[in-house]
Order: sequence, then C-alpha cells, then structure tokens
Amino acid sequence: MLYGQPPLDPAAPTVTIPEQFNVADAFLDRHLREGRGDRVAIHYEGQHYTHAQIAELANRVGNGLLSLGVDLEQRIALLLLDSPQFAAAFFGAIKMGAVPVPLNTQLRPDDYRYMLNDSRARVLLIHASLWQTFSPLRPELPYLRHVVIVNDLEASVPLDSTTHDFDDWTAHASPQLDLAPTSKDDSAFWLYSSGSTGFPKGCVHLQHDMIYCTEYYARSILEINEQDIMLSAAKLFFAYGLGNGLYFPFSVGAQAIHYPGRPLAATMFQLIERYCPTIFFGVPTLYASMLSLPDVARYNCSSLRLCVSAGEALPAELQQRWQATFNVPILDGIGSTEILHIFISNRPGDIRPGSSGKPVPGYRALLVDEQGHEVAQGETGNLLIAGDSIAACYWNKHEKTKATMHGYWIQTGDKYFQDSDGYFWYAGRSDDMLKVSGQWVSPVEIENTLIAHPAVLETAVVGAPDAQGLIKPKAFVVLKEGLTPTEELTEELKAFVKERLAPFKYPRTIAFLPELPKTATGKIQRFRLRDTARTLPDDSGSR
Repeated sequence: MLYGQPPLDPAAPTVTIPEQFNVADAFLDRHLREGRGDRVAIHYEGQHYTHAQIAELANRVGNGLLSLGVDLEQRIALLLLDSPQFAAAFFGAIKMGAVPVPLNTQLRPDDYRYMLNDSRARVLLIHASLWQTFSPLRPELPYLRHVVIVNDLEASVPLDSTTHDFDDWTAHASPQLDLAPTSKDDSAFWLYSSGSTGFPKGCVHLQHDMIYCTEYYARSILEINEQDIMLSAAKLFFAYGLGNGLYFPFSVGAQAIHYPGRPLAATMFQLIERYCPTIFFGVPTLYASMLSLPDVARYNCSSLRLCVSAGEALPAELQQRWQATFNVPILDGIGSTEILHIFISNRPGDIRPGSSGKPVPGYRALLVDEQGHEVAQGETGNLLIAGDSIAACYWNKHEKTKATMHGYWIQTGDKYFQDSDGYFWYAGRSDDMLKVSGQWVSPVEIENTLIAHPAVLETAVVGAPDAQGLIKPKAFVVLKEGLTPTEELTEELKAFVKERLAPFKYPRTIAFLPELPKTATGKIQRFRLRDTARTLPDDSGSR
C-alpha cells in the first residue's frame, strides 16, 4: 500500500489517552486538582484571570448552553475577540459535550452566512463590537436558535427571548458542571480552512488532537513550562493562534496574553514590554513590520527566550535581522488547520535560516511525485504528513476528504524538497492557493470579485514577492475595449475588492495586459504570469 502506516518514530513522546476522555478536564479541571487554581491564566486589557476563574466561567457557559437546549455534538459558533470569554466559551462548550466552532472575526457577512449554515450552529457567542456585521444575517440562518452577546461597547444591544447578554446569562448559570462522557475520538471542535474555490472547509478535530499538538510540539520543541508567559499575534480563531494563546499555556498552567485588537507592530512591542512574555508567536509579515520601525533596537525584548513564526515561509534575511537585533531566535515552522499546529520546525540550537526545519517528533513527512511515488532527496515533491492530530474529515465534503486524506497521511498541498542534512525547504503550493499575512487566500475568489467590476474583461491572480520577499496577491487585468489603465483605476479596483472581501485578500499590485497567456484549450497559463510577476516592474501599466 503506497500510503500505509508509517513506521514508529523513536523520537516521538509517549502519549497515553484513556478511551473515555474530555479534553476540557486536561486543560481546566486538572489545574484545580493539582493546586494551580490561583495562578494567573490570562492577562487581558490590564486585568488578570486565574485558572480557577476561567474554569468557573467555563462551567457557567456550559450550563448556560444546557439551559438553551444544546445537546451533545451540536455546534456552537464563536465570533469572539481574543479574551477570557473566548477561553471560557471554547472549553465550556467542549466540557458539556457541544462542539465549538471559532470563526474568523475579519470576514464578511457572506462568509458567516455560509459557515453558520454549513455548521448548523445552534448558538452563536459574539462580541457586541462585531454585532453590526452579523445582525442583518440573522433571518437567513435557519439553524441558529440563540445569540449570546459579550458586551464590549458602552451602548447595549437590544435583547429578547433568543438574544442574551453574556454576563447576565452566565451569572444565572451554575458554577459547577460535570464533564460530558465523551470518548477520545469524539468531535471536540471545528476550524474552518479556506478552500481553493473560495468556499471554506470545516475541519473536524477530535478530543485528543490538542493533546498530541501539545506533547509533540509545545513540550518537545518549545519546552513550555508553567513559568512561561505566551503572547500570540495570531488570533485564537486560527489553528496557529488557538495553540499559542489557549491550549499550550493551559496545558502546563502557564500564562497567556489576550489582546483583542489588531496585532500592529508597535502594539506588539508595547505588549512585550508591558507583560514580559517568554515566548512570542508571530508571522513573517509582522516580523518584517516590527523590524521596519524607526530605532527598533530601543524596544526591550529581554524577557523573550523564544520567538516562533508560521503561516508562511520566513525569509532567511528576516530571521537573521531579528536575531541580530534582539538576540532571540525565531523558530520558523509549517503547520495547517487540518493538522492543527506546527509539524515541521526549526529547533532551539538547530536553525537553518530560510528552511522550515525538520519534522516534529511524532509526525512523519513524505515527499512524493504526481503519481504518488517518493522522490529522491533534493527533488521537489508534494508534502504528505502523518500524525495523530490530523482532522478526522472535512464536514459535508466527502470528495474533498477522500482527495486529501489517505489513511494515515494527509496531502498538505505544499511542495517541498529536503536537503542532505534533513531540512525541509518550501517550494510553493501544489494548487494555486496563496498564503498572505499568514492566512490562506484563494486567487479564484479575488478573480471572481474583480471580474464583477464593469471595467474588467478578464483577470488572473498569482502570488508575487514584495520587497521583503513575502508573498502578496498580484492581479493581471485585461480591460474592456476602449478603456485605458490609469492610477485612479488601479486604486478603484483595489478598493472594489476590499469592499467585498476580507481586507487582507485585496491585490497589492495590479498589472494591465492586452491579453492573458492561455493554452490551446483556453486555460490560463499561471506559471507564465508567476514568471512575469517576478520580472515585470511596477510602473506605467503595472501597479
């Protein structure tokens, strides 16, 4: 069998999980039993929440969900900013047997309509500051029964029999909650991963998945302990951020810093100086922005023992500049929503700048050609990964599940090669998906938006490196007859996309062409556009 059971990894940590297992016990109740209840768990907007306080609030959320008629395995959508309420809602839902589904807070109404109807979420927990985006959708959500609002605004949101205030709702719920009798292979939570057609895929993660990520990566690579303080620029609704800012620190009784705002470069330095984290998790675009600040060496980062980067490949130059400036290493790695966290990584004392590192103990990596045969060392192949944190399936997407998940192995969609020393080097995507600012972007989605503009005849979007070597969307546009490229039209097209898609998806540059390169059958030759994107200067017709 081509994709059979991989051989045992002798370096993998031993992980034993009982058949009956509810992961909320490992991340919440265990700390109370072991005497860590009074330790700070979350720093949030100048306030401090202990492990005991988060555990009690999670119990109240779980009981509140039971009072709304939520049953085992029903989905609970979380449209929440990074906050103690997110932590309590996530773990509280799992503890009572429901399945939390964190949603990206940066999306558009159409995205929420799709995901809420696809997941058939019965209850939505949402911050009031996000309510205006969501509220017009409510009549179009036939499965949604109740909304619980975390009020982070001075003005209140109108309440009724199906719209509840979080503080009042939890205050009337019991602080005691029994663990739902789930098994280690029951659904625990979902995360949505972007799709190549623009439609997101619900990755169904099981009760044991977070434990494996913790033991394989957080403990083995980062060597986390209860003295650590963790700051993640990646938000909790991302797979990367969920580990960094929630279940990694909660696995050892450590501390997390939750920041609800945008992770701007100067703000990250302010948080580092204020809270003195020991581990900082970022993405390459953020590290580039932080290093570009004037007199950047003035910031005190002496509390940090490690920095981590994921989401897209970290250019060697950025890694080296950061190390030289702050004397703190950045461990670059690759993870995915399907595998939940990082599965190939550089290590402390073993960093190869520009590479993704080596497989994390517990994961196996395989590079294969288009026929599924393993490639020779040094040759580029499609990356497959085996490991116990891989999602069980894509919800309601049977064909996509079969095409991606092959027994013990999953197709990551990335192309890599492995050098003679065992380091893995990123070589691009197997499909046309782009990783922009740490988030997946579908070129098809951008193209479908641009083509709706009255001036656009044809368009194709590819990834192009910016001055920092980071990939950004670049649109090639053929205008309708009689129209001429102008600077004003370029900015109009960018704004047109920004208004209709999440802001990070807009094309940073636009090049106007008389026609798109195509095959004899009419397919766009994207490889030629990628070559053009690397060589065409951004002047005159290209912006």
